[in-house]
Amino acid sequence: MPKPIRNLRWIVVGTLFLITAVNYLDRQSLSVAAPVISKEFGFSNTDYSKIVTSFLVAYTIMQVMSGLIVDRIGVRKGMATFLSWWSISGALHALSTGLTSFCFFRFLLGMGEAGNWPTSAKAVSEWFPSRERGLAVAIFDSGSSLGGLLAPPLVAWLIYAHGWRAAFLLTGGLGFVLLALWLWLYQRPEEHPRLSVEEFQLIQSDQIQEQVSTPQLSKWAILRTREVWGVACGRFLSDCVWWFYVYWLPKYLSDQRGLSLLQIAAVSWIPFVTVDAGNLIGGWFSAFLMRRQWSLNASRKCLLCLGAAGMLAGLPAGLTSNAALSVCFISIATFSYGIWGTMMLTLPTDLFSPRNVGMVSGLSGTGAGLGGIVFTALTGVIVDRLSYQPIFVAAALLPLLGLVAVQLLIPKVHPLESVGGAAA
Repeated sequence: MPKPIRNLRWIVVGTLFLITAVNYLDRQSLSVAAPVISKEFGFSNTDYSKIVTSFLVAYTIMQVMSGLIVDRIGVRKGMATFLSWWSISGALHALSTGLTSFCFFRFLLGMGEAGNWPTSAKAVSEWFPSRERGLAVAIFDSGSSLGGLLAPPLVAWLIYAHGWRAAFLLTGGLGFVLLALWLWLYQRPEEHPRLSVEEFQLIQSDQIQEQVSTPQLSKWAILRTREVWGVACGRFLSDCVWWFYVYWLPKYLSDQRGLSLLQIAAVSWIPFVTVDAGNLIGGWFSAFLMRRQWSLNASRKCLLCLGAAGMLAGLPAGLTSNAALSVCFISIATFSYGIWGTMMLTLPTDLFSPRNVGMVSGLSGTGAGLGGIVFTALTGVIVDRLSYQPIFVAAALLPLLGLVAVQLLIPKVHPLESVGGAAA
Protein backbone atom coordinates (compact mmCIF):
# COMPACT_ATOMS: atom_id res chain seq x y z
CA MET A 1 0.00 0.00 0.00
CA PRO A 2 1.44 3.47 -0.90
CA LYS A 3 2.84 5.50 1.99
CA PRO A 4 0.48 8.32 3.07
CA ILE A 5 1.50 11.89 2.27
CA ARG A 6 1.24 14.32 5.19
CA ASN A 7 -1.06 17.34 4.79
CA LEU A 8 -2.17 16.14 1.38
CA ARG A 9 -5.09 18.56 1.29
CA TRP A 10 -2.66 21.50 1.32
CA ILE A 11 -0.60 19.92 -1.46
CA VAL A 12 -3.82 19.69 -3.48
CA VAL A 13 -4.63 23.36 -2.95
CA GLY A 14 -0.99 24.24 -3.72
CA THR A 15 -1.39 22.51 -7.08
CA LEU A 16 -4.56 24.52 -7.69
CA PHE A 17 -2.51 27.64 -6.88
CA LEU A 18 0.01 26.77 -9.62
CA ILE A 19 -2.74 25.97 -12.13
CA THR A 20 -4.42 29.32 -11.41
CA ALA A 21 -1.07 31.09 -11.86
CA VAL A 22 -0.65 29.53 -15.32
CA ASN A 23 -4.26 30.45 -16.09
CA TYR A 24 -3.49 34.12 -15.51
CA LEU A 25 -0.09 33.89 -17.20
CA ASP A 26 -1.74 32.62 -20.39
CA ARG A 27 -4.42 35.28 -20.08
CA GLN A 28 -2.01 38.19 -19.58
CA SER A 29 0.34 37.13 -22.40
CA LEU A 30 -1.72 39.04 -24.95
CA SER A 31 -1.61 42.34 -23.05
CA VAL A 32 2.19 42.13 -22.85
CA ALA A 33 2.52 41.22 -26.52
CA ALA A 34 -0.14 43.70 -27.67
CA PRO A 35 2.23 46.55 -28.71
CA VAL A 36 4.30 44.21 -30.89
CA ILE A 37 1.26 42.46 -32.38
CA SER A 38 -0.64 45.71 -32.99
CA LYS A 39 2.34 47.18 -34.82
CA GLU A 40 2.84 44.07 -36.97
CA PHE A 41 -0.81 43.75 -38.00
CA GLY A 42 -1.78 47.42 -37.84
CA PHE A 43 -4.44 46.91 -35.18
CA SER A 44 -6.27 49.97 -33.90
CA ASN A 45 -7.45 50.34 -30.29
CA THR A 46 -10.89 49.31 -31.47
CA ASP A 47 -9.46 46.16 -33.06
CA TYR A 48 -7.65 45.31 -29.82
CA SER A 49 -10.82 45.85 -27.79
CA LYS A 50 -12.61 43.36 -30.06
CA ILE A 51 -9.97 40.73 -29.27
CA VAL A 52 -10.30 41.38 -25.51
CA THR A 53 -14.10 41.34 -25.69
CA SER A 54 -14.01 37.98 -27.49
CA PHE A 55 -12.31 36.51 -24.44
CA LEU A 56 -14.70 38.16 -21.96
CA VAL A 57 -17.83 37.00 -23.78
CA ALA A 58 -16.68 33.38 -23.92
CA TYR A 59 -15.45 33.54 -20.33
CA THR A 60 -18.79 34.85 -19.08
CA ILE A 61 -20.89 32.32 -20.99
CA MET A 62 -18.74 29.37 -19.98
CA GLN A 63 -18.69 30.14 -16.26
CA VAL A 64 -22.03 28.47 -15.66
CA MET A 65 -21.49 25.85 -18.37
CA SER A 66 -18.17 24.79 -16.88
CA GLY A 67 -19.82 24.52 -13.47
CA LEU A 68 -22.41 22.13 -14.88
CA ILE A 69 -19.68 20.13 -16.61
CA VAL A 70 -17.56 19.68 -13.49
CA ASP A 71 -20.60 18.73 -11.41
CA ARG A 72 -21.29 15.98 -13.94
CA ILE A 73 -17.82 14.58 -14.70
CA GLY A 74 -16.02 15.41 -11.46
CA VAL A 75 -13.08 17.58 -10.42
CA ARG A 76 -10.26 15.39 -11.73
CA LYS A 77 -11.59 15.02 -15.28
CA GLY A 78 -13.02 18.52 -15.28
CA MET A 79 -9.77 20.30 -14.45
CA ALA A 80 -7.86 18.08 -16.89
CA THR A 81 -10.33 19.02 -19.64
CA PHE A 82 -10.27 22.77 -18.99
CA LEU A 83 -6.50 22.93 -18.47
CA SER A 84 -5.87 21.07 -21.71
CA TRP A 85 -8.37 23.25 -23.58
CA TRP A 86 -6.96 26.59 -22.51
CA SER A 87 -3.33 25.47 -22.92
CA ILE A 88 -3.98 24.38 -26.51
CA SER A 89 -5.96 27.57 -27.18
CA GLY A 90 -3.18 29.73 -25.77
CA ALA A 91 -0.57 28.01 -27.95
CA LEU A 92 -2.81 28.36 -31.01
CA HIS A 93 -2.43 32.16 -30.79
CA ALA A 94 0.95 31.56 -32.47
CA LEU A 95 -0.93 30.64 -35.66
CA SER A 96 -2.85 33.94 -35.83
CA THR A 97 -2.71 35.84 -39.08
CA GLY A 98 -5.04 38.75 -38.40
CA LEU A 99 -7.93 40.15 -36.41
CA THR A 100 -10.39 37.31 -37.08
CA SER A 101 -8.03 34.56 -36.04
CA PHE A 102 -6.93 36.42 -32.90
CA CYS A 103 -10.59 36.90 -31.91
CA PHE A 104 -11.30 33.22 -32.58
CA PHE A 105 -8.38 31.89 -30.56
CA ARG A 106 -9.10 34.39 -27.78
CA PHE A 107 -12.69 33.16 -27.66
CA LEU A 108 -11.44 29.57 -27.33
CA LEU A 109 -9.10 30.63 -24.52
CA GLY A 110 -11.97 32.24 -22.62
CA MET A 111 -14.04 29.06 -22.94
CA GLY A 112 -11.32 26.98 -21.31
CA GLU A 113 -10.09 29.41 -18.68
CA ALA A 114 -13.59 29.92 -17.28
CA GLY A 115 -13.53 26.40 -15.86
CA ASN A 116 -10.68 27.01 -13.41
CA TRP A 117 -12.65 28.72 -10.64
CA PRO A 118 -15.77 26.50 -10.46
CA THR A 119 -13.53 23.42 -10.57
CA SER A 120 -11.13 24.72 -7.92
CA ALA A 121 -14.00 25.74 -5.63
CA LYS A 122 -15.52 22.27 -5.97
CA ALA A 123 -12.15 20.70 -5.15
CA VAL A 124 -11.96 22.78 -1.98
CA SER A 125 -15.46 21.67 -0.98
CA GLU A 126 -14.35 18.03 -1.34
CA TRP A 127 -10.99 18.33 0.43
CA PHE A 128 -11.54 20.79 3.28
CA PRO A 129 -13.79 21.12 6.32
CA SER A 130 -15.76 24.37 6.38
CA ARG A 131 -13.47 26.09 8.89
CA GLU A 132 -10.50 25.79 6.49
CA ARG A 133 -12.22 26.58 3.21
CA GLY A 134 -11.75 30.34 3.36
CA LEU A 135 -7.98 29.96 3.62
CA ALA A 136 -7.91 27.22 0.96
CA VAL A 137 -9.85 29.41 -1.48
CA ALA A 138 -7.53 32.33 -0.69
CA ILE A 139 -4.48 30.22 -1.50
CA PHE A 140 -5.63 28.93 -4.89
CA ASP A 141 -7.12 32.30 -5.88
CA SER A 142 -3.85 34.09 -5.07
CA GLY A 143 -2.28 32.14 -7.92
CA SER A 144 -3.91 34.68 -10.23
CA SER A 145 -1.72 37.38 -8.71
CA LEU A 146 1.42 35.32 -9.24
CA GLY A 147 0.48 34.80 -12.89
CA GLY A 148 -0.17 38.51 -13.28
CA LEU A 149 3.23 39.32 -11.76
CA LEU A 150 5.15 36.81 -13.86
CA ALA A 151 3.55 37.62 -17.20
CA PRO A 152 5.23 41.00 -17.98
CA PRO A 153 8.88 39.98 -17.43
CA LEU A 154 8.54 36.41 -18.71
CA VAL A 155 6.53 37.15 -21.84
CA ALA A 156 8.57 40.25 -22.63
CA TRP A 157 11.78 38.20 -22.41
CA LEU A 158 10.33 35.44 -24.60
CA ILE A 159 9.25 37.98 -27.22
CA TYR A 160 12.65 39.64 -27.17
CA ALA A 161 14.51 36.33 -27.39
CA HIS A 162 12.27 34.26 -29.65
CA GLY A 163 9.40 36.38 -31.01
CA TRP A 164 5.77 36.72 -30.01
CA ARG A 165 4.65 33.46 -31.64
CA ALA A 166 7.15 31.46 -29.57
CA ALA A 167 5.97 33.30 -26.45
CA PHE A 168 2.42 31.98 -26.93
CA LEU A 169 3.68 28.48 -27.70
CA LEU A 170 5.87 28.29 -24.61
CA THR A 171 3.38 29.80 -22.14
CA GLY A 172 0.66 27.53 -23.52
CA GLY A 173 2.95 24.54 -23.11
CA LEU A 174 3.37 25.17 -19.37
CA GLY A 175 -0.16 23.93 -18.85
CA PHE A 176 0.74 20.43 -19.93
CA VAL A 177 3.42 20.18 -17.25
CA LEU A 178 0.79 20.93 -14.64
CA LEU A 179 -1.67 18.58 -16.35
CA ALA A 180 0.72 15.68 -15.71
CA LEU A 181 1.08 16.73 -12.05
CA TRP A 182 -2.68 17.08 -11.67
CA LEU A 183 -3.50 13.65 -13.09
CA TRP A 184 -0.85 12.04 -10.88
CA LEU A 185 -1.96 13.83 -7.70
CA TYR A 186 -5.70 14.35 -7.69
CA GLN A 187 -8.35 11.92 -6.54
CA ARG A 188 -11.38 12.41 -4.33
CA PRO A 189 -10.40 12.01 -0.65
CA GLU A 190 -12.32 8.75 -0.24
CA GLU A 191 -10.49 7.29 -3.25
CA HIS A 192 -6.96 8.65 -2.70
CA PRO A 193 -4.43 5.90 -1.92
CA ARG A 194 -1.98 8.29 -0.20
CA LEU A 195 -4.39 10.02 2.16
CA SER A 196 -3.87 9.14 5.82
CA VAL A 197 -6.74 7.98 7.99
CA GLU A 198 -6.23 10.94 10.33
CA GLU A 199 -6.42 13.52 7.55
CA PHE A 200 -9.42 11.81 6.00
CA GLN A 201 -11.23 12.02 9.32
CA LEU A 202 -10.34 15.73 9.57
CA ILE A 203 -11.65 16.40 6.06
CA GLN A 204 -14.83 14.52 6.89
CA SER A 205 -15.26 16.17 10.30
CA ASP A 206 -18.23 18.27 9.25
CA GLN A 207 -18.98 16.90 5.78
CA ILE A 208 -21.19 14.06 7.00
CA GLN A 209 -23.50 16.61 8.56
CA GLU A 210 -23.29 18.75 5.41
CA GLN A 211 -24.31 15.79 3.24
CA VAL A 212 -27.37 15.29 5.42
CA SER A 213 -28.31 18.97 5.71
CA THR A 214 -27.39 20.02 2.15
CA PRO A 215 -28.94 17.52 -0.25
CA GLN A 216 -28.07 17.63 -3.93
CA LEU A 217 -30.50 19.93 -5.74
CA SER A 218 -31.67 19.90 -9.33
CA LYS A 219 -30.54 22.68 -11.66
CA TRP A 220 -33.95 24.35 -11.54
CA ALA A 221 -34.13 24.06 -7.77
CA ILE A 222 -30.78 25.86 -7.49
CA LEU A 223 -32.08 28.68 -9.69
CA ARG A 224 -35.02 29.09 -7.30
CA THR A 225 -32.81 29.72 -4.27
CA ARG A 226 -32.26 33.34 -3.37
CA GLU A 227 -28.80 32.52 -2.03
CA VAL A 228 -27.35 31.72 -5.45
CA TRP A 229 -28.59 35.07 -6.73
CA GLY A 230 -27.11 36.74 -3.67
CA VAL A 231 -23.66 35.44 -4.59
CA ALA A 232 -24.13 36.31 -8.28
CA CYS A 233 -25.37 39.85 -7.54
CA GLY A 234 -22.61 40.42 -5.03
CA ARG A 235 -19.98 39.50 -7.59
CA PHE A 236 -21.71 41.46 -10.38
CA LEU A 237 -21.42 44.61 -8.27
CA SER A 238 -17.87 44.05 -7.01
CA ASP A 239 -15.69 42.09 -9.44
CA CYS A 240 -15.92 44.94 -11.94
CA VAL A 241 -13.86 46.98 -9.45
CA TRP A 242 -10.96 44.54 -9.81
CA TRP A 243 -11.20 44.56 -13.60
CA PHE A 244 -11.09 48.36 -13.54
CA TYR A 245 -7.98 48.60 -11.40
CA VAL A 246 -6.15 45.90 -13.36
CA TYR A 247 -6.96 46.97 -16.92
CA TRP A 248 -7.28 50.74 -16.55
CA LEU A 249 -4.63 51.62 -13.94
CA PRO A 250 -1.70 51.92 -16.42
CA LYS A 251 -3.75 54.07 -18.78
CA TYR A 252 -5.05 56.21 -15.89
CA LEU A 253 -1.54 56.80 -14.56
CA SER A 254 -0.41 57.84 -18.04
CA ASP A 255 -3.39 59.97 -19.09
CA GLN A 256 -4.37 61.53 -15.77
CA ARG A 257 -1.15 61.51 -13.75
CA GLY A 258 1.40 61.99 -16.51
CA LEU A 259 3.62 59.08 -15.49
CA SER A 260 6.18 57.79 -17.95
CA LEU A 261 6.24 54.21 -19.19
CA LEU A 262 9.10 53.41 -16.80
CA GLN A 263 7.23 54.94 -13.85
CA ILE A 264 4.08 53.01 -14.73
CA ALA A 265 6.07 49.78 -14.91
CA ALA A 266 7.42 50.52 -11.44
CA VAL A 267 3.92 50.56 -9.87
CA SER A 268 1.69 48.45 -12.17
CA TRP A 269 2.49 45.30 -10.17
CA ILE A 270 1.03 46.75 -6.97
CA PRO A 271 -2.63 45.68 -7.46
CA PHE A 272 -1.54 42.07 -7.91
CA VAL A 273 0.53 42.07 -4.70
CA THR A 274 -2.06 43.85 -2.58
CA VAL A 275 -4.95 41.69 -3.75
CA ASP A 276 -2.80 38.65 -3.01
CA ALA A 277 -2.22 39.91 0.53
CA GLY A 278 -5.95 40.54 0.92
CA ASN A 279 -6.76 37.03 -0.29
CA LEU A 280 -4.45 35.35 2.19
CA ILE A 281 -5.19 37.59 5.17
CA GLY A 282 -8.94 37.36 4.57
CA GLY A 283 -8.83 33.57 4.37
CA TRP A 284 -6.60 33.29 7.43
CA PHE A 285 -8.65 35.73 9.51
CA SER A 286 -11.92 33.98 8.69
CA ALA A 287 -10.44 30.68 9.90
CA PHE A 288 -9.05 32.47 12.98
CA LEU A 289 -12.50 33.79 13.89
CA MET A 290 -14.05 30.34 13.54
CA ARG A 291 -11.37 28.86 15.80
CA ARG A 292 -12.43 31.51 18.31
CA GLN A 293 -15.97 30.10 18.18
CA TRP A 294 -17.43 32.66 15.79
CA SER A 295 -20.20 31.18 13.70
CA LEU A 296 -19.79 30.54 9.98
CA ASN A 297 -22.21 33.38 9.26
CA ALA A 298 -20.51 35.88 11.57
CA SER A 299 -17.00 35.17 10.32
CA ARG A 300 -17.93 35.40 6.63
CA LYS A 301 -20.09 38.53 7.04
CA CYS A 302 -17.43 40.27 9.14
CA LEU A 303 -14.86 39.87 6.37
CA LEU A 304 -17.35 40.94 3.70
CA CYS A 305 -18.07 44.14 5.63
CA LEU A 306 -14.37 44.87 6.05
CA GLY A 307 -13.75 44.28 2.34
CA ALA A 308 -16.60 46.51 1.15
CA ALA A 309 -15.63 49.27 3.58
CA GLY A 310 -12.00 49.15 2.48
CA MET A 311 -12.90 49.58 -1.17
CA LEU A 312 -14.21 53.05 -0.28
CA ALA A 313 -10.56 54.05 -0.62
CA GLY A 314 -11.37 54.46 -4.31
CA LEU A 315 -13.03 57.79 -3.48
CA PRO A 316 -9.89 59.66 -2.38
CA ALA A 317 -7.81 57.76 -4.97
CA GLY A 318 -9.62 59.60 -7.74
CA LEU A 319 -9.74 62.96 -5.97
CA THR A 320 -6.24 63.49 -4.62
CA SER A 321 -3.82 65.56 -6.69
CA ASN A 322 -0.83 63.48 -5.56
CA ALA A 323 -0.05 60.51 -7.83
CA ALA A 324 1.80 58.54 -5.16
CA LEU A 325 -1.05 59.01 -2.70
CA SER A 326 -3.54 57.93 -5.35
CA VAL A 327 -1.61 54.67 -5.84
CA CYS A 328 -1.61 54.15 -2.05
CA PHE A 329 -5.39 54.49 -1.90
CA ILE A 330 -5.76 52.14 -4.87
CA SER A 331 -3.57 49.65 -3.00
CA ILE A 332 -5.93 49.80 -0.03
CA ALA A 333 -8.90 49.27 -2.34
CA THR A 334 -7.37 46.25 -4.08
CA PHE A 335 -6.23 44.77 -0.75
CA SER A 336 -9.82 45.09 0.46
CA TYR A 337 -11.12 43.54 -2.73
CA GLY A 338 -8.87 40.55 -2.02
CA ILE A 339 -10.62 40.07 1.35
CA TRP A 340 -14.06 40.47 -0.21
CA GLY A 341 -13.32 38.27 -3.22
CA THR A 342 -12.06 35.38 -1.11
CA MET A 343 -15.27 35.33 0.92
CA MET A 344 -17.44 35.53 -2.20
CA LEU A 345 -15.61 32.58 -3.77
CA THR A 346 -16.03 30.63 -0.53
CA LEU A 347 -19.78 31.21 -0.10
CA PRO A 348 -20.90 28.54 -2.63
CA THR A 349 -18.94 25.91 -0.65
CA ASP A 350 -20.57 27.13 2.57
CA LEU A 351 -24.14 27.13 1.27
CA PHE A 352 -24.48 24.22 -1.15
CA SER A 353 -23.71 20.54 -1.35
CA PRO A 354 -20.29 19.74 -2.87
CA ARG A 355 -22.23 18.12 -5.71
CA ASN A 356 -23.75 21.51 -6.62
CA VAL A 357 -20.77 23.79 -5.94
CA GLY A 358 -19.59 23.74 -9.57
CA MET A 359 -22.86 25.09 -10.95
CA VAL A 360 -23.29 27.68 -8.21
CA SER A 361 -19.71 28.92 -8.58
CA GLY A 362 -20.23 29.08 -12.32
CA LEU A 363 -23.40 31.14 -11.96
CA SER A 364 -21.63 33.56 -9.66
CA GLY A 365 -18.76 33.79 -12.16
CA THR A 366 -21.24 34.64 -14.89
CA GLY A 367 -22.49 37.50 -12.73
CA ALA A 368 -18.91 38.66 -12.24
CA GLY A 369 -18.20 38.48 -15.98
CA LEU A 370 -21.30 40.44 -16.89
CA GLY A 371 -20.38 43.10 -14.36
CA GLY A 372 -16.90 43.33 -15.86
CA ILE A 373 -18.21 43.66 -19.43
CA VAL A 374 -20.74 46.38 -18.53
CA PHE A 375 -18.37 48.36 -16.32
CA THR A 376 -15.52 48.18 -18.83
CA ALA A 377 -17.75 49.45 -21.64
CA LEU A 378 -19.11 52.29 -19.49
CA THR A 379 -15.63 53.24 -18.33
CA GLY A 380 -14.47 53.95 -21.86
CA VAL A 381 -17.50 56.12 -22.64
CA ILE A 382 -17.44 58.04 -19.34
CA VAL A 383 -13.69 58.69 -19.42
CA ASP A 384 -13.91 59.98 -23.00
CA ARG A 385 -16.82 62.30 -22.22
CA LEU A 386 -16.12 63.29 -18.61
CA SER A 387 -13.15 62.02 -16.59
CA TYR A 388 -11.95 59.15 -14.43
CA GLN A 389 -13.46 60.60 -11.25
CA PRO A 390 -17.00 59.22 -11.74
CA ILE A 391 -15.48 55.77 -12.32
CA PHE A 392 -13.52 55.92 -9.06
CA VAL A 393 -16.70 56.96 -7.25
CA ALA A 394 -18.59 54.01 -8.76
CA ALA A 395 -15.73 51.62 -7.94
CA ALA A 396 -15.90 52.76 -4.32
CA LEU A 397 -19.68 52.58 -3.89
CA LEU A 398 -20.70 49.53 -5.93
CA PRO A 399 -19.24 47.03 -3.41
CA LEU A 400 -21.47 48.56 -0.73
CA LEU A 401 -24.47 47.81 -2.94
CA GLY A 402 -23.05 44.32 -3.36
CA LEU A 403 -22.89 43.95 0.42
CA VAL A 404 -26.54 45.02 0.69
CA ALA A 405 -27.51 42.46 -1.98
CA VAL A 406 -25.64 39.70 -0.14
CA GLN A 407 -27.25 40.59 3.19
CA LEU A 408 -30.76 40.73 1.73
CA LEU A 409 -30.50 37.53 -0.29
CA ILE A 410 -28.24 35.58 2.11
CA PRO A 411 -29.42 36.69 5.58
CA LYS A 412 -27.56 33.77 7.16
CA VAL A 413 -24.59 31.82 5.79
CA HIS A 414 -25.25 28.16 6.60
CA PRO A 415 -25.65 24.88 4.69
CA LEU A 416 -29.03 25.01 2.97
CA GLU A 417 -31.38 22.23 4.04
CA SER A 418 -33.77 22.48 1.11
CA VAL A 419 -35.15 24.84 -1.49
CA GLY A 420 -37.96 25.70 0.83
CA GLY A 421 -35.55 26.32 3.66
CA ALA A 422 -33.39 28.48 1.46
CA ALA A 423 -36.23 30.70 0.44
CA ALA A 424 -37.87 30.89 3.86
